[in-house]
Amino acid sequence: MAFLRRDRVPASDVVLPEGTLARIERQVIGVARHREVLRSAGQHLKRGVLLHGAPGTGKTHTVRHLVGESPGTTVILLAGGALQLVRLAAETARALQPAVVVLEDCDLIAEDRSFHDGPQPLLFEVLDAMDGLAQDADVAFVLTTNRADLLERALAQRPGRVDLAVEIPLPDENARRRLFALYRGGLPFSAAVLDDVARRTDGVTASFVKEAIRRAVLRAAEAGHGVGDVDLRSAVDEMTDDAERITRSLLGSTPDLLDDEPAWTDDDGFDVVEPPEEPVSPRG
Repeated sequence: MAFLRRDRVPASDVVLPEGTLARIERQVIGVARHREVLRSAGQHLKRGVLLHGAPGTGKTHTVRHLVGESPGTTVILLAGGALQLVRLAAETARALQPAVVVLEDCDLIAEDRSFHDGPQPLLFEVLDAMDGLAQDADVAFVLTTNRADLLERALAQRPGRVDLAVEIPLPDENARRRLFALYRGGLPFSAAVLDDVARRTDGVTASFVKEAIRRAVLRAAEAGHGVGDVDLRSAVDEMTDDAERITRSLLGSTPDLLDDEPAWTDDDGFDVVEPPEEPVSPRG
């Protein structure tokens, strides 16, 4: 167990589709803020929020924002092997409420049982922990996953664990423009180049944008000049090249970014033979 500093991530640094962050904040932060009103009206406080989407789209960044905007709230973060401590985390949250329990990448343990032969005790631990608290407990469970399809059936079989499921999607062009502007910091990239690279990077994630900025700075440093538009364009050109297909995938972006051809080639010395358009008559 480790105690972590709670850094503040302002809402302006969370680039999501319009209204998305407000929905998440209302469920996690708003319930805590208005707990007495809800209690007096006989409404439950315990809640669950599922953030799902491709890797690198900003789920963890969104969680950091929620944590930073929850002063006076106990926050318990479980990830990887620590997810097996979910029952203890729930008991601690109940004792130290108001509390937020974050389960990062919960698809790693809470997978759909149809994908496996035997029972999954850890899956039941997660569901039981979410169910074991009283309805008036001011505890929010925030789950993140790259594979909502692996969780949906298990959660649906025991309704009431998750009150809100929100997709954190790949950024559209406007969002990519905002991300490039955000991550450049004080770097002197022009508005024109930001517009250009945003237009040319359909299918990328926030992680891709951050890496493109870093590569631009590195290219300029290696060339011995101050970073500028040419470096950012070159970095994006490099990262959208076929040679970086796996890099894009590891950053959560669409692997076949900007490709019109199928994402495979024949490299074994054999010709690719297309099937005939008409059936070939057998020789008589």
